[in-house]
Amino acid sequence: MTCPGGYARRASITGDVGSGTLGAMTTLDTAPPSADSPAPTNGFDRYFMITERGSTLQREIRGGFATFFTMAYIVVLNPLIIGTAKDLHGHVLGIPRVAAATALVAAVMTIAMGVIGRYPFALATGLGLNAFVTFSIASEMSWADAMGLVVLEGIVITVLVLTGFRTAVFRAIPTQLKTAISVGIGLFIALIGLVDAGFVRRTGTGPVPVQLGATGELRGWPTLVFVFGLLLTAILVARRTRGAILLGIIITTIVAIIIEAIANVGPSFTPPDKVNAGGWQLNVPKLPTDVVGSPDLSLLGHFSLFGGFAQVGAVAAILLVFTLMLADFFDTMGTVVGVGAEAGLLDEEGQLPGIERVLVVDSLAAAAGGAASVSSATTYIESAAGVGEGARTGVASLVTGGLFILALFFTPLVSVVPFEAASPALVIVGFLLITQVRNIDFEDYAIAIPAFLTIVLMPFTYSITNGIGAGFVSYTVLKATQGKAREVHPLLWVVTALFIVYFAINPIQDALVN
Repeated sequence: MTCPGGYARRASITGDVGSGTLGAMTTLDTAPPSADSPAPTNGFDRYFMITERGSTLQREIRGGFATFFTMAYIVVLNPLIIGTAKDLHGHVLGIPRVAAATALVAAVMTIAMGVIGRYPFALATGLGLNAFVTFSIASEMSWADAMGLVVLEGIVITVLVLTGFRTAVFRAIPTQLKTAISVGIGLFIALIGLVDAGFVRRTGTGPVPVQLGATGELRGWPTLVFVFGLLLTAILVARRTRGAILLGIIITTIVAIIIEAIANVGPSFTPPDKVNAGGWQLNVPKLPTDVVGSPDLSLLGHFSLFGGFAQVGAVAAILLVFTLMLADFFDTMGTVVGVGAEAGLLDEEGQLPGIERVLVVDSLAAAAGGAASVSSATTYIESAAGVGEGARTGVASLVTGGLFILALFFTPLVSVVPFEAASPALVIVGFLLITQVRNIDFEDYAIAIPAFLTIVLMPFTYSITNGIGAGFVSYTVLKATQGKAREVHPLLWVVTALFIVYFAINPIQDALVN
């Protein structure tokens, strides 16, 4: 994701390799092309720029596997969120159908990102967005109507890309705010790993919102597996071991399977109300009896584009689409900045060459997710795990997408990897992300305070969008009060106004509807 030297990494990478790279990367992994760079070996190499970006086919394959294993949980988790909830009419989509459609959308759109975007970004149903669709939209209308609004949001955001607006906004953001976005994502992804593994949990009562483990202390075999995986991955990364992150996931999963076979730990929660504080957080690491299954894709095309307008009214429906669009818009931007910076793919101005291709695929993925009834699909920050294995091109995305195709038929195998085995990779990647905080000028409060708010609010509110919004609004206000309003790009003023609406969406909706 990010790196020392931030967006000037191409100019300083050789001096900073030791402190901010992932896995076993060397100067060759991220060094910019030069006159002395090896020529592409064939048309495939030339199209994906494998040699030009200092990568190899082996690194791309390793990276694709690493990304898949860190985000494969979505095939299990998304069905638990969307597939079990009832819409306004009491209808349920069902876990098997949502699982199959989730894997299919992830496969198709990740492969599209590889072929069209040509970057190592993987896509799947966005967490947070799926919960919003489930509990805030589908509860007010049918599933078909709710997914129609998601499709509509994807269409609108695609138009914004094609007209150049989304790209222009991306380029209007100050470099140090982009750096803050990457650092904030680092803390966010580390917190995701800690929470997914059950290492950090909600207290449920009292003034402190979170605590260590389920009872304020560490206990249970799954926690031990996570700690083992974290230390193992850290050792492998520190020793520059090839395939460090992927090896960490695989070895830790094997250890988890052995422990479960011996100790019979079981899940942390069994419906309807059985709680096991020392259980596995999502997947129980058991070798399944049924390895192959036939995917049920009957949810494809099950949406009504404007049905939601009839259910809740035009104003309420437009506000719901706006909320989805803004979250999707800036979640992707933050992810692209973070992962692109860590891979050394940004230019001296902090821009990703060919960003338009990436944004088009991402925008179409939002519509595709709605059309498949699995909620908006978006670019995943877990793509950083693949970058950590040296991935620099779309070939890694082809590998990840191919594995999601296999997941369509081998969903039971996907569920073998527990959170406790995949989460250590996220924590290590998070650490590497925050190292570029050194590139923020904390002597200039007009940039330091917005950067600080961006960084802390991402993990504290569990939202990339909230962090970016707080950073934009505070940056614009501070510049204006310093008499430096002209230093703020006009588009940033527009985005700031949109974020003010975003943060005040509930009172605005209440005022307009009532």
